[in-house]
Amino acid sequence: MISIATPATDPTSIGPGLLGFIVVAAIGVALFFLIKSMNRQIAKIEVPHEGNSKSD
Repeated sequence: MISIATPATDPTSIGPGLLGFIVVAAIGVALFFLIKSMNRQIAKIEVPHEGNSKSD
């Protein structure tokens, strides 16, 4: 009879591997560019000052 059971592996030796690293690195790069873009958009906002009130 042929056994189809897989060999036992050490549970501590299993990790996310290269694919997990690539996914986390890609999320980090995307976050960097999103924050950079957000800072540019926030810098464009003109906040009205207290002395420039047009409703007076």
